[in-house]
Parts: sequence; C-alpha cells; structure tokens
Amino acid sequence: MSDKPTSRAQWQAEYAAAKTRNDQLFTTVSSADVKPLVSPEDVKNWDPEEKIGYPGQYPYTRGIHPNMYRGKVWTMRMFSGFATPEDTNQRYKMILAGGGTGLSVAFDLPTLMGRDADDPWSEGEVGRCGVAISSLRDMEVLFSGIPMEKVSTSMTINSPAAIIWAMFIAAAEKQGADRSKLRGTCQNDILKEYIAQKEYIFPPAPSMRLVVDTIEYAAKGMPEWNPVSISGYHIREAGSTAAQELAFTLADGMAYVDASLERGMKIDDFAPRLSFFFNAHIDFFEEIAKYRAARRIWARKMRYKYKSDSPRSWMLRFHTQTAGCSLTAQQPENNIVRTAIEALAGVLGGTQSLHTNSMDETLALPSDKAVLIALRTQQILAYETGVINTIDPFGGSYFMEDLTDKIEAEAEEYFERIDEQGGVIPAIENGYFQRELARAAYRHQMELESGKRRMVGVNDFVEANEQIDIPILKITPEVARHQEAGLAEVRRKRDPKEVRRCLDRLAEVAHSNENHMPTLIECAHAYVTLGEMVTVLKDAFGEYREAAFF
Repeated sequence: MSDKPTSRAQWQAEYAAAKTRNDQLFTTVSSADVKPLVSPEDVKNWDPEEKIGYPGQYPYTRGIHPNMYRGKVWTMRMFSGFATPEDTNQRYKMILAGGGTGLSVAFDLPTLMGRDADDPWSEGEVGRCGVAISSLRDMEVLFSGIPMEKVSTSMTINSPAAIIWAMFIAAAEKQGADRSKLRGTCQNDILKEYIAQKEYIFPPAPSMRLVVDTIEYAAKGMPEWNPVSISGYHIREAGSTAAQELAFTLADGMAYVDASLERGMKIDDFAPRLSFFFNAHIDFFEEIAKYRAARRIWARKMRYKYKSDSPRSWMLRFHTQTAGCSLTAQQPENNIVRTAIEALAGVLGGTQSLHTNSMDETLALPSDKAVLIALRTQQILAYETGVINTIDPFGGSYFMEDLTDKIEAEAEEYFERIDEQGGVIPAIENGYFQRELARAAYRHQMELESGKRRMVGVNDFVEANEQIDIPILKITPEVARHQEAGLAEVRRKRDPKEVRRCLDRLAEVAHSNENHMPTLIECAHAYVTLGEMVTVLKDAFGEYREAAFF
C-alpha cells in the first residue's frame, strides 16, 4: 500500500463510483444543495484575516466578545406567559428559582392586537396564547415580588409595543426603580409583522414613527434598554429559508436605521442598542453559518454603508429561540431532542441569549414540567458539554466557511432585489416578501408530503395507534372573567378627569411631530387602558388592511 496521499481527483472518481442513496435529499432544511465534501480547493482564494478575524474584532464572524462564554454564559431567557398576570407571575418565580437568568414575556392575542380583555373581539382569546395585559394594574401584578431593576426582561410585543413598554416603565417606577437602569428588550419589530406574522394595527408610516419614538427615547434616557429586537424568527416560522430569514431581517434592521437617521439622530447614538432575534432551526450547520454571516454583513453595512465610527454599532447582538415549526404533535418527547440540537446550534453560532421551546408547545402552552426540562437543556449545554470552553470551534472549517460565504452571498442578492423595489416598505406593499415566503413554504411542504424530506414520527418511523400521555396546560373561561372583573375595578378606582386629560394629550401628540413615549407613560400611570390608547391612535393613524397577493 502506497503512503502517497490520495488526490481530490481520485476521491471524486471513487465517490462517483460509490452507491449513493437515491431516496435521500442531500439538501439543507432550506432546500439548498449541500456539497458532499468541501476541501482547501473550494476556499483557495479565501483570506482568514478578512473573512473571520478574531472574536471581538471586526468583522465579528467569530463572535462579538473576545472571550465569549468564558466571560459570561448566554442569558437563559425562558419565554412564558399564560392566563392571568397572577398565574404568569408564579411561573416567572419558578423559572428564576430554577436558574433562569432572564424573563421573556408572551402576551395573549388581544394584547398583541391592542384590545382590552373586556373588548367583545377578545372573547375566547383572553390568556390563551400568553398573559393578558390591559392596564398598569396587570403589569404591576405580573412583576409583583420581582425586582424589575435587577432582572433583564424581554417583551414579545409589536404593534402596541410603545404602549406596553410605557406600562412596563410605569410599573418599574412604582417599584421605586430608576428607569435609566432598566435592562431588557421590546421586540417592537413592526416590519416583520407586515411580512410574516400579521399582527399589525396601524399603517406602515405611523407604525414606523412609533418604533423610531422608542429608539429615540431609549437613546436619550434608557441606555441599558434595547428598544427594538429585529426579528427573523417569525419570518422563518412563516416558511422562509435560512438565507431569506437572514436577508429580510437585516433589511428590516437597515430600514429602522434609515428612519432613525431621517429623524435626525446620529448613528452611534442609537445603533449600539439595536438587537436581533433569530430562529434556531433543525439544520445544524446551516444555522451556525447563518449567525456567522449575519454578524459579518451587519458589521460591514454599519461600518461602510452608514459610516459608523463606533465598533459597538458594528456588533450584531442577537437572541435565539429554537424553532417552533420544527416541533411535532406526534411523539412530542422527540421535541426535547430537536430543541437540544437547535439550542446547540445557537450556542455554537454565538448567541447572546437563548430560549428553548418546550416539548408540548404544539399541543398547548407549556406545562411547568416541560418548561423546566427546556431550561435544564440549556443548563446541561452550558455546564456539562464543554461548549463554553472554546470560541467558534467551527472557525476555519472548510465546510463551515464555504457555507457561511454562500449564505452571505445569497443575502446580498436579496438586498439588491429589495433596493430595486424602493426598499422594505414598497416591497411589503407590492407583496414581494409574502410571495417569497409562500414559495419557500410550499416547496418545503411538498418535500414532506412526497416523502423526499423525512420527519420522524410524521412521515417516517410513525407509531400506529399512538397515545400521547403528557400533561397539558388548560386555560379555562374563568381567566377571561377574572380579567374583566379586574379591569372593571381599575375603571372604577382611577381618576376619570386625569384619564380624559391624558387621552386628549395623546391625541394632540399623535397629530404632531412629538415623541409619543412621555405621554404614553403618563397615560400608563393614570391607568388608561391599552385599548383606550390604541383607539386614540387608530383615530389619528387609521388601520392597515393588507392587499391580497397571489
């Protein structure tokens, strides 16, 4: 046997002669072809100093901190909210007692749509998919016994985000907190609502004004707060590919930057507090490459397109949540495995905070036991597997670097297409994003239904007569009655003259160029309800109706 190394040509010949399964899709979950092997020849013109550099240094491909998890483990932020504020408050205390290091608030559908619990349109939905918040009283109860100045809190709220944030600030102030010391994030990403999730209220222009109001307000007085978390998560859940998620999310981010600059703000006064929120899907390598490409693209855009002088503005900081759309109602215990793999991808991709889904979330809101298992998954990753010991272990891998470059290049192509249409909002209005997501989702579904793409427990390895035996959290109609009674009490006890004064003032601001946040905080302190504030803004801004696209 010769000791001479084999050549690529010899391997290619042997590979071509070898049998390859013709019933297997050798593609990513995004339906992108995967090379059977990546070698030095594939990256021969590749400059490691230019492409990846070092952690904590431009272009941040390898991470935004020089020591990454050796300095601080990612924030373990469990997404939770259900039924009444009292119920969710107890869940939060359980999460914190179990070792969670941050809170993430899930709101019910009426709250997300700017409606009070006693609104006729809220019937049947109060507390179902998150916690019901209609006034400052609910926010006070939600955080009762939890020091808001000391716990980092993320809130998944979009169209009425400025109002809910105002209630959060008011509740913290009633605890005696200094608002300048509050730490956390509002999702507040209205553009992705028009693109994917569809929980919008107002038209794009006034909605963008509200987002910029929060960015401006945080920049001037709340230096620890991230006023917007630009979210690819819901874009991916709506059926996008990894490259689409990356491109559409960063395009939205640049649209917020453009709008803030048009307001007259300076780039380095607000950009360091912009954050991002990505999906961690089941395709392990593709997800890691996506995060690495995201950091590199954002750093380059901020440094050269927007002429930022501050490295803090170049750093893309992001939260990750494991993919809800990858979970199955069939054999739900398998979801624990899926979530662990997705969480590992987020960690190896350099996330700053992480939420792990619970195994039962395709069936109902998660039970206490399922939430604890999801939290323990993160803790096992952090403290048992050794993944925190080294930074970007895939850095320099031929395969990973080639895949990162490929996703980056595809994202740049999408930026060009969006720019050709006049930007993000025109592309929303002409249905471009919606059509792209529909095509990607349809292709994926056809692969599943044809059996070309296998999903354990769904179209392969199916169990006959499967019995699902896990506890399910049930939300009863009494939740709505409880919330309605509490809201009635708020209306009885508050000062009606102060409520009227605040609402009149809010109407004045809505018809002016003033920042809404100071007035919204005044309204919150006066116990003006979410629905009352939204009604005033609807009168000023109108409501959005999406055109149908085919």
